[in-house]
Amino acid sequence: MSKSIENNLSEGNVFKKLILFALPYLASNVIQSLYNVADMLIVGNFSGTVAMSGVNIGGQVTFILTNMVVGLCMGATVLIGQYVGANNRNALKQVTATIITLLLGVGAAVTVLMVILKNPVLRLIRTPEESFGESSDYLLVTVLGTVFIFGYNALSSILRGMGNSRQPFYFVTAACVTNIVLDLVFVAVFRMGAFGAALATVISQAMSMFLCIFYMVRNSFQFDFRPSSFKIDGGQLRLIIKVGFPTCVQNSVTGLSFLFLTTIINIIGGVNASAAVGAVGKFNSFAFMPTMAMSVSIGAMAAHNMGAGKLPRAVEALKIGTVFSVIVTYLFFVLVQVFPAGILRLFGSDPAMIQAGVSYVRSFSFDFLLIPFLFCFNGFLIGGGHTMFTLVNSIFASLLLRMPACYILGVLLGYGLPGAGFGAPIATIGGLIAVFVYFRTGRWKENAVLGKG
Repeated sequence: MSKSIENNLSEGNVFKKLILFALPYLASNVIQSLYNVADMLIVGNFSGTVAMSGVNIGGQVTFILTNMVVGLCMGATVLIGQYVGANNRNALKQVTATIITLLLGVGAAVTVLMVILKNPVLRLIRTPEESFGESSDYLLVTVLGTVFIFGYNALSSILRGMGNSRQPFYFVTAACVTNIVLDLVFVAVFRMGAFGAALATVISQAMSMFLCIFYMVRNSFQFDFRPSSFKIDGGQLRLIIKVGFPTCVQNSVTGLSFLFLTTIINIIGGVNASAAVGAVGKFNSFAFMPTMAMSVSIGAMAAHNMGAGKLPRAVEALKIGTVFSVIVTYLFFVLVQVFPAGILRLFGSDPAMIQAGVSYVRSFSFDFLLIPFLFCFNGFLIGGGHTMFTLVNSIFASLLLRMPACYILGVLLGYGLPGAGFGAPIATIGGLIAVFVYFRTGRWKENAVLGKG
């Protein structure tokens, strides 16, 4: 295997390694967000509020499916990182074959299941009748492209587990440019609405996956993508499930909480509110990108260094990453508080949509002051394999705090969109308290994957 694929994060200057890993990943996430925002911007400006609502609602369901596979891939990412740190080449080969084979099967199963359940799911979340057709079209196309979405996430997770965040950035950049061009063609020129936006996204994801495969094969990657190489190692599968399944469930729970929020928004304000919250969500994806990138980078550093038995290096990475995340995310908070209407106008000119979005984003944005701490500490714990704790904490914050807070403040007490927005910071406060208590116990010092202390 070519050494250009691998980058051992347990050696060298911690600050330099962290930043050099984080920057390409941050750029990848910014590009990935452009991917999604392009759908909303182009649909909002060329197809109107109804199609915009369809992209938001259909995209929420796709978001849950994608987050599930990202969570499962995290198990492989952590294992690969620790095997690189421990220099265990045989286990590294086994785990990569296992995760690729596993997700190929899961992707096929999810596609069949969601084609059958597509419309019942949209009914369940109270999709407005005006945008039901657009939502259904968007969801159908993205579901049919599930294998490409799963495949790219699996391969990019493998590369990041090996300390390589540059190549996924190159691939997603090419895909984003393709997505924007196709959005303009399908939506602006041929007026295909949400269906066209979804088609552009799936074609772009497929392109990302095949570029990733080409790179791996060209650099003599340990998995050659021949039919005989697709196999599952029982021991590695158990470890992937042990580490990845809690994160998979955690991401699913988080996604379900956002889906529940979508249902509340549909009850509160219908199409305009749905479109507004969708636009805010796309902006928030940018605001959280630096923190998410740093969280993943901290996790990669923690995995490599815990695998190598270098705990102080992992802790140093956590401190550096948290400071960086706080500085950047706080700047976004100021931007939202000062220019909320200007941000919403990027996504459309409907006055009702803009007014609804401003009332929501002002309250939601207080989460910006808290989320850097929770994301960075979670990344550190996941790198050490403590995914069961992060799962329980996520369920606690999402199901027991955020969802009830959104419903009580937004619906029962009649505060509408501002009340629903405050559900996010309330949930994050609860999650942070649990994290600080866990750190006080000292259990974070244990390597939950390889059993080292």
